[in-house]
Formats: sequence, structure tokens, C-alpha cells
Amino acid sequence: MSTQNTNADVLLQIDNLESYYGPIMAIRGVSLKVHEGQIVTVLGANGAGKTTLLKTISGVMDPEKGTVKMQGEEIQSLEPDAIVRRGIVHVPEGREIFPLMTVAENIAMGAYTRKDRSTISVDEDMVYSYFPILKDRRTQRAGTLSGGQQQMLAIGRGLMSNPKLMLLDEPSLGLSPLLTQEIFEIIVRLNKEQKVTMMLVEQNAKVALDAADYGYVMELGRIVMNDQADVLAASKDIQEFYLGVSQDENQRGQRRWKQRKTWR
Repeated sequence: MSTQNTNADVLLQIDNLESYYGPIMAIRGVSLKVHEGQIVTVLGANGAGKTTLLKTISGVMDPEKGTVKMQGEEIQSLEPDAIVRRGIVHVPEGREIFPLMTVAENIAMGAYTRKDRSTISVDEDMVYSYFPILKDRRTQRAGTLSGGQQQMLAIGRGLMSNPKLMLLDEPSLGLSPLLTQEIFEIIVRLNKEQKVTMMLVEQNAKVALDAADYGYVMELGRIVMNDQADVLAASKDIQEFYLGVSQDENQRGQRRWKQRKTWR
């Protein structure tokens, strides 16, 4: 397995992590790093343990074993709200917005842990600048938004906690290809312009690797492969099992993935 650039600052470090769903071990000795400023993707089929990994990082689930460090400090024993205060925000699978509250109220809820009340309005304006449709619908109940708009709202709400690291669970779930591309373009912009480090779980391997700097592949709760995103994208195994590229197309696919990323 390749390692990431050791010159970059390690924001998140996970060592030998194990987590259970009841009697079932869902995470089996996972170790990984996320460096400051990166977009890191975790790929894998349903049941690979990707969502469990994010829930364990964000404190929704307690690990049985191992450590989770944020900027060198262990956080695996902290409550979720304390982890948010440390700079990690989790945008969960299915968005989990507050459907009966308005868009504006959902956005405001994202700032509930913040003490710098005077700058919240500035960040609200920032969120609306990335998602202008939400500004147009800020008095509308969130449950009446389309799926794509709800995903925008979930990300916008997460941004209001002023995160250092954003965990995104299946941001393309249920979205059309066009909306998926729009969401990922915004994710890349937020990473570059707002300096938010991203760790995203995604079944759409192509769009995830196109956006990411580095990637991990999970199978049955274990990390089985990791490398730079473009190297993974050119891998025969990744192309065949995650990108749907046949052996005959593999060489052509490698050349295509080495081209300049359109979102960079």
C-alpha cells in the first residue's frame, strides 16, 4: 500500500479501529490518515463498513478498540457534540435534515455549538453564496425540497459549525448524474476556497475519485487498498469492480484517468 505525503499535516489519524453492530464486527482493524487540505474518499460495496467508519469517527458509535485522533488528540471517547467542537462535522447518509423546520432554521441549527455568535450571519451568507437556491427558499419547509436541494441543505448546515473536517456519507445518493456533478463541484470548491478538509464515503467511484486527492477501498470492514486517487482510478481492479470497465477497456481507461481533472 502506498502512503500519503508525509510532509502534509495529519488532521485525522485512525489506528487499528474496531467497531461492532451488535455481535457483528463491522470495522476490522482499520487504520488511515487524512491530511489537512485533502479530499479523501472511501470506496466499497454495501456492507463494507464505510458508514460505520464515519459514525465511529463522529462519535455516533463507540469503537470496541483502536484510536481516533484529531490533530494528535484522541477523540474516540468523546460525545458527538464535543467532537463537533473539535472541528469534525458529519453529513449523514439520507441527509437527516429537520423536515418541518424552514431552510433558514436548518441552517441556523448547524451553528448550535458555536460561541462566536457575531460571525454566524457572515457564514450564513457564505453558505447561501454556494447554494443560492437555498437563499431563494429560506422560508420554505425543508421537507418540501427536492433531493438535491436537501443534500445542499445538509452540507450547508454542516458548514455552519465552521468545520476543519467534513465527513460526507453518500452525497450522491438518490441524485441524478447532473445533480451529482453539481454537488461534487461544490464539494471541490469548498475544499479549495474555504479550506475544508473532506472525507467522503461514496459508491459512485468515478465521481469520487475524480474529486479526491487520495482514496481507500474497504471490503468486509477492512482497508484492502489505498493510494493517490488517480492511481486507484487507473488500477485494473478498481476499473473492473467499481467503474464497470472491462479488461479490453482497461488500457484505454488508464489513459483517460491520467488526463487533467476537469474540476481542478
